[in-house]
Amino acid sequence: MERAADLRLFELRDEGRGAHEGKDVEITGLTSDSREVRPGFLFAALDGSRARGADFIPEALLNGAAAILAPPGTSLGEAPPGAASLISDANPRRRFAEMAARFFVRQPRTIAAVTGTNGKSSTVTFIRELWRAGGSKAASLGSLGVEGDGPASDVTLTTPDPVVLHRTLAALAEAGVTRCALEASSHGLDQYRLDGVRVTAAAFLNLTRDHLDYHRDLESYLAAKQRLFADVMAPGGDAVLNGESPYSQRIAEICRARGHHILRFGGADADIRLISRRDENFGQRIELELLGTAYDLFIPLPGAFQVQNMMAAAALAIATGMSEDQVAAALPRLAGVRGRLELAARLPGGAPVYVDYAHTPDALEAALNGLRPYISGRLILLFGCGGDRDAGKRPQMGEIAARLADMVFVSDDNPRYEDAASIRHEIIAACPDAIEISGRGEAIAAAIAELRQHDLLLIAGKGHEQGQSIAERWVPFDDGEMARRAVMAHARMPS
Repeated sequence: MERAADLRLFELRDEGRGAHEGKDVEITGLTSDSREVRPGFLFAALDGSRARGADFIPEALLNGAAAILAPPGTSLGEAPPGAASLISDANPRRRFAEMAARFFVRQPRTIAAVTGTNGKSSTVTFIRELWRAGGSKAASLGSLGVEGDGPASDVTLTTPDPVVLHRTLAALAEAGVTRCALEASSHGLDQYRLDGVRVTAAAFLNLTRDHLDYHRDLESYLAAKQRLFADVMAPGGDAVLNGESPYSQRIAEICRARGHHILRFGGADADIRLISRRDENFGQRIELELLGTAYDLFIPLPGAFQVQNMMAAAALAIATGMSEDQVAAALPRLAGVRGRLELAARLPGGAPVYVDYAHTPDALEAALNGLRPYISGRLILLFGCGGDRDAGKRPQMGEIAARLADMVFVSDDNPRYEDAASIRHEIIAACPDAIEISGRGEAIAAAIAELRQHDLLLIAGKGHEQGQSIAERWVPFDDGEMARRAVMAHARMPS
């Protein structure tokens, strides 16, 4: 809910940035959607991938906008003089985010932001639960929504619009949440959506192929992620870096220049390092060293990559004030994350069905390798690839499927506006023995029908998602729920 705040245009003008035309007014709300403008609102005329923000200024004025934020050279068109104040800024996206921070004011005292191609959701969930185990009121914000303490929210974008983000942070602070972990996506960083967030600790997990439909190349992708350490987090913050990533050294140079304190996880010389690991009863026994002290722990989650995310969370917890003993005591109590190697169902004979969000080549490889040690039968995989996204990873994921799975089903993911059959064929070109079934529900039922006593099925690509994007339609669909229905139907069939 919007509320009036002491955000006045003359204060912004006095910052010496951009230009201001018109009277000084008090702003009662902010939005970049002209349809949401109400009397007294500031409308940010931001250009999108398909439309110019300036084209929506007339609608915003008609709805009562008191101020317009736009790039230099924008005019209010045929609006009468004094209809609204016009603020020009060479970087209106960043200015809008800073305005949202000033408007909503309150934020949790400690904010940890996590960036990386894979593992963001798991890491913010783990750090939230470590903080809670240490006695703090904590929440996490990302693709799984707002979870933990504080008011419920339907925010589900990895990094939401600045107004939604700052409204959510203010609501959490007002509810007494003192610690918040949030996902920092490359899109959100590139579009300045996190500017104004008072980040006190930040983690870099990894960088592998993804989002190349948006970023020109891996260098541009990395540059977006580097903004978290170079621009968003104020100097003197705590930086948690993956010592095993080839990109960490470049981020470390930025951190040193900004005066950040660096804590490394992973690698032989890291502050948080894995000494040994072995698979055990759909979990893993690990010896973990935290700042020089070794701990023997049983982690009740499968997959070696889960340990990487836990180490990142442990480093963030220590960087934000928890002791090594507190962290070590809490790690074995961490539960699985929704849609991340989540056990969705089990056949009467014992064969398990897992659901995972893996939608990049390295994530799919990690999930398959993580599950292989726990089965003596076949590892069956069902997956697809999204439409209107980086097409180059489709044959890569097909090759990984053919190499690491014993049986592969290729089905539709979120085809969006692309031809679904063409997407499937690009995958199958690299795994020609795959079984192609277009309907995802039908494919899940067929894969479950193939399961024998010692087999395991991994359904990859959508994880926690509650629907499929098909052209202009959003069709309700849940991989886990569909798997449970198929298992029940299969169990009722005569043997």
